Amino acid sequence: MATDSWALAVDEQEAAVKSISNLQIKEEKVKPDTNGVIKTNATAEKTDEEEKEDRAAQSLLNKLIRNNLVDNTNQVEVLQRDPKSPLYSVKSFEELRLPQNLIAQSQSGTGKTAAFVLAMLSRVEPAERYPQCLCLSPTYELALQTGKVIEQMGRFHPELKLAYAVRGNKLERGQKISEHIVIGTPGTVLDWCAKLKFIDPKKIKVFVLDEADVMIATQGHQDQSIRIQRMLPRNCQMLLFSATFEDSVWKFAQKVVPDPNIIKLKREEETLDTIKQYYVLCNNRDEKFQALCNLYGAITIAQAMIFCHTRKTASWLAAELSKEGHQVALLSGEMMVEQRAAVIERFREGKEKVLVTTNVCARGIDVEQVSVVINFDLPVDKDGNPDNETYLHRIGRTGRFGKRGLAVNMVDSKHSMNILNRIQEHFNKKIERLDTDDLDEIEKIAN
Repeated sequence: MATDSWALAVDEQEAAVKSISNLQIKEEKVKPDTNGVIKTNATAEKTDEEEKEDRAAQSLLNKLIRNNLVDNTNQVEVLQRDPKSPLYSVKSFEELRLPQNLIAQSQSGTGKTAAFVLAMLSRVEPAERYPQCLCLSPTYELALQTGKVIEQMGRFHPELKLAYAVRGNKLERGQKISEHIVIGTPGTVLDWCAKLKFIDPKKIKVFVLDEADVMIATQGHQDQSIRIQRMLPRNCQMLLFSATFEDSVWKFAQKVVPDPNIIKLKREEETLDTIKQYYVLCNNRDEKFQALCNLYGAITIAQAMIFCHTRKTASWLAAELSKEGHQVALLSGEMMVEQRAAVIERFREGKEKVLVTTNVCARGIDVEQVSVVINFDLPVDKDGNPDNETYLHRIGRTGRFGKRGLAVNMVDSKHSMNILNRIQEHFNKKIERLDTDDLDEIEKIAN
């Protein structure tokens, strides 16, 4: 395969993951949370803490809406168990004595999928008609997305064949798989290896465990992944990728990947330095809405994102803004991931100028035209304390791409004023009061 063709394939990986026409995405009515506790959707009224998406859905959403790689300027950190590791002194790839086991951590959108797809494609011997590379994904939908990247990047390798070990893909007993790469979910892959004998695990050269942080948040997946890993030969290359590197991920990685090289890329930090922050004192929901209308009447807002505490408030606010003639999009947790991606794409394209949302949209969405973020309700955790991280991610949707941004916080009680004061203290940033009845004052903040 030509080098420039490989490079082109890497460049086009995002185009591959944007193609979602064949995805069959289904929402589960009952699912365990990250602690394994099962909650139901019996109540329509949910706080933004409950709206925080399970990691699999958020990861899939990120893959569907990204149209380029994250531009990260942070240094790559390489950790070694072996002080004699060649990574300390090598001057060429040949000296690395690849392949080696690897644990890699970096935020969504930095090219992890392209990295392990290239690793698998480079190890496949097309003439050998059996599975040589095995990739685990935590969900059916994420497996399909990764499969699309493999198909896109492997199109210069026409003899390469890919099989999906996912629900619904039923094979006859006694059948042997001839595809070179198998991608699937842990339960199905384990059945194909151990019970149904479709795959000979002793012939696997590369084992990839993708989305490790999502994997360990799903009941049963951690144990199934470890059982699969124990069936593989000693010389099998183990690759583990994760967007986060919490203690639970690290403990899991140590069980699955022996003697690894470890590469970490720190998340690009969001900053408040380019964002002007204000608060507006109100007495109730209607006064907050009137303050919002006054803002729109006094300054030019290219696009705005408005965050609410509950789905009910978000739906009400979107309806009221529509009555005022605004082009409004509504985003909340009961929508399927595919639907959310479509709403975000329309907003990104400027078809709607206002996006009203609960917490499902706080992270990872970069829209250059967003000039104002409004906290219609301040973010709090399940105990009613300020959620500082969510506040940072919310107002971080503005002030991006080197531009100055504007964040306006609606305060309607002593409790919310206390929340605001604690947020100020946490970030050591003064949040000025804004009188939205004073048009001259509003016009000043826009300059």
